[in-house]
Amino acid sequence: MFQTEFNFTLPCGYLDDGGTLHRDGVMRRATAADEILPLRDPRVADNQAYLAVILLSRVVTRLGSLSAINPKIVEGLFATDMAFLQDLYNQVNQLGAEADSVVCPECRHQFRREPSLPGESLATPSLN
Repeated sequence: MFQTEFNFTLPCGYLDDGGTLHRDGVMRRATAADEILPLRDPRVADNQAYLAVILLSRVVTRLGSLSAINPKIVEGLFATDMAFLQDLYNQVNQLGAEADSVVCPECRHQFRREPSLPGESLATPSLN
């Protein structure tokens, strides 16, 4: 089954104005529109680095109890969390990620092992 949404837990978390910390969220795969439309935004024209803020505000669909994610929320993330989400975005959308080709030592069948998402490791396998 093709996965379109990915759960994540931010390393630090977003602290809202009321003092609530939001760490668990959902990111969906990006569409062509998600990557094209922000280029028209004047904030991106003024500062190309703002593209990441707009992109993440479009593809992060939930963060803690916040269901509407906007650029102001993404601007309020700690740098650690911003970097985490950018890495996750790149892996979810397969930008620069290459799958490893591996061979089963028992039957010699060759298959592709997908790179793990941030927060995953071989020591803690996914239960999906």
